[in-house]
Amino acid sequence: MTGGPSDASSRPPAVILAGGRSSRMGHPKAEVILGGRSMLMRVIERLRPQVGETAVNLNSDPALVPATDLEILPDTLPGFLGPLAGVLAALRHAALNSPEASHVLTVPVDTPFFPTNLAARLTTAIHSATEIAVAFSAGEMHPLFALWPVALADDLEAWLQTDEKRRARGFIARHASTSVEFPLIPTAAGPLDPFFNINTPEELHQAEAWLHRIEDCGT
Repeated sequence: MTGGPSDASSRPPAVILAGGRSSRMGHPKAEVILGGRSMLMRVIERLRPQVGETAVNLNSDPALVPATDLEILPDTLPGFLGPLAGVLAALRHAALNSPEASHVLTVPVDTPFFPTNLAARLTTAIHSATEIAVAFSAGEMHPLFALWPVALADDLEAWLQTDEKRRARGFIARHASTSVEFPLIPTAAGPLDPFFNINTPEELHQAEAWLHRIEDCGT
């Protein structure tokens, strides 16, 4: 690795993206209970061993989510401009609080089964301080599971203010990037995509079933 988050022995700072409206779920996803624990706490527990400083991008009342010692970051731009606004908040926060880091990792709060080696594999894949590393599974991009160069903050802010669609894939396509493929999780009921995300009550019910299968397999 010739470039990347600090050096080969460091762990990148990370931000959990929980700033959306959660309109399909009906209430903030951060406080949704999965297997007796909130999704936010499940994501924190899975993420923290992999990374350095960790924060949460959140636009609702912090009192509505479970108690956490993590710093709460609202979007830096008004208007609920989508998940990339949370990425921008992550980049701005990393520049101020982790000045030694060239990249910041983002993970969404609604995807609790993501790989335990996510940060390490994305970090290893980076070849320059301006390259984005993005997670894939089964050939599908998961653009919010990515290492973002802190140096792209100004470009991202300008793009959010001028591009009507504000899609993460569109922004990534503008820049150098590398893809990292992650395997499916084997279970007795068949393979599970580690990036299975929960947007609706129906998907939460499915996730409960997958959680039991994963626990049965000791994953």
